[in-house]
Formats: sequence, C-alpha cells, structure tokens
Amino acid sequence: MVQARCVREETRVFSGGVWEDRYGYARAVVAGPRVVVSGCTATVDGEVQHEGDAYLQAMTAFGIALDAVEAAGLTREDVVMVRYYVVDDSHYDAVGAALSEVLGHVRPACTGVQVAGLIDKRMLIEIEIEAFQA
Repeated sequence: MVQARCVREETRVFSGGVWEDRYGYARAVVAGPRVVVSGCTATVDGEVQHEGDAYLQAMTAFGIALDAVEAAGLTREDVVMVRYYVVDDSHYDAVGAALSEVLGHVRPACTGVQVAGLIDKRMLIEIEIEAFQA
C-alpha cells in the first residue's frame, strides 16, 4: 500500500495532500480516544493512482487512511467504522474485497454509498475511517 507520510501536529494529522491545503482541512482529527479520518482517495503526490481500477484505488486509499490512524497513535485494530463512497455500483465488490483484505480481521462497522461523482472524475472511490481506543 502507498503510505501518506502523515505528520501529527497536536490534535491534527496532515498528509500533505493537495486538497488539505486547498480546502483547509486535516487528514485526521484526534478527539480524546477517537480518531476521525477525512475521506481518502487514491491521490498520491497530487496524482490519482490506478485510474480505472476500483480495487487498487481502494487499497491505496486504505493505506493513506490507516497511515493517518497510526500517525494519531492508534492501530488498524482500533478501527470501528468505515464509510466508503463509490461512483458506480459496480465498484462495491472491489471496495469490499479491499476492506476484507485490510480490515476483515477487525470487522468494523461499515457503510457503502453510491455518489454522483468525486472531486476528480478519475477517482472511483473515497474512504473514511474512524478509530477508537478504549
């Protein structure tokens, strides 16, 4: 998986993603024992990776999201919720396969939603993660 090279600054985690600076948000926010990760796509160094391949885009997005969770001090075993957005219903199984591969042993809650489109037409999926450490 592609790592996002996330950096924690107090209660915020930044990956250096182009959209973070442009739109003024953090990759993740630490709120007590909870880490909320913003939507992650397969964008690395400003470029969409794996054009046309929802599974590889999902694997890349999961890598970026989990890197943010780890930068915040938690682990993939602390993931309690995954939300994913697909631009076409044919992508559900691809994202589901990536989810199973990456977090199947954790069995987090999960919601999948089809949307009209994402910020870049080459993006097929977007993934959000929440983690909690008791």
